[in-house]
Amino acid sequence: MMQGKSVILTGAAGGIGRAIAQKFAAEGCRLTLVDMEEAALHSLAEVLKAHPGADVLVLSGDLAAPAFLQQVAHEAVARWGRIDVLVNNAAWRRLGSLRQISLDDWQRTIDVCLTAPAFLGRAVAEVMERTGTGGVIVNVSSMMSERPAGNSPGYIAAKAGLEGLTREMAVTYGRSRIRAVCVRPGYIDTGLSHDYETDTTARGLTDRLGGYLTDATPLSSPGQPEEVAEAICWLASPAAAFISGTCLTIDGGFTHNLNSYPLKHQQFPDEY
Repeated sequence: MMQGKSVILTGAAGGIGRAIAQKFAAEGCRLTLVDMEEAALHSLAEVLKAHPGADVLVLSGDLAAPAFLQQVAHEAVARWGRIDVLVNNAAWRRLGSLRQISLDDWQRTIDVCLTAPAFLGRAVAEVMERTGTGGVIVNVSSMMSERPAGNSPGYIAAKAGLEGLTREMAVTYGRSRIRAVCVRPGYIDTGLSHDYETDTTARGLTDRLGGYLTDATPLSSPGQPEEVAEAICWLASPAAAFISGTCLTIDGGFTHNLNSYPLKHQQFPDEY
């Protein structure tokens, strides 16, 4: 269904981004991969080229720089002649509560996680409208937009804003047959889910938090990047042609569960 489609993917070098790139490449897409990690991008591109029909353009740069956003859209359309899908997957954050976060860290988080998706989305939508092909913008949010942990205020604000932005994009560009959708991953086994220790925290905190999240997830395990990638590829495909302006939660049921399964077992030992 996606053979030959032109896809821009930010945050492509690792974790969920890498899985998304592999999924679209397996579908025979033409990929514009964007990340700050240039060596990792080139390494990924060599792997992806093994897929029949896949072709890859690598662009390394900082999404917090407005000029780079325009460059991404320009080079993608110059290479492929069109843009069919944009996946705003890139993220940045630094752990710290609202009591201590610096203005610089707040601003960079907002720039990468919210401003870049907005203005790269606008640049891509302009191409889609000019070519008359329509298209899909997929924004990658987080379950933390609804379940904050008190440790990433800029990230929480940006991801909540990204979900609102998705709805705004759907309204703004819908008559041009451009869909805007959002996914809200939960606890996914990536590098970003293993960064909870700081210089002042006790060792093993990340493992304890991971254990808590797993204990509170009805499906009893972290999600895998490939599971998020499958959902994104489906949402970007013609199979989801009437879905726009909404957000799909991919969290194994965590968001809607009140307490952990060890606690459920204590209350109902014969049932849990």
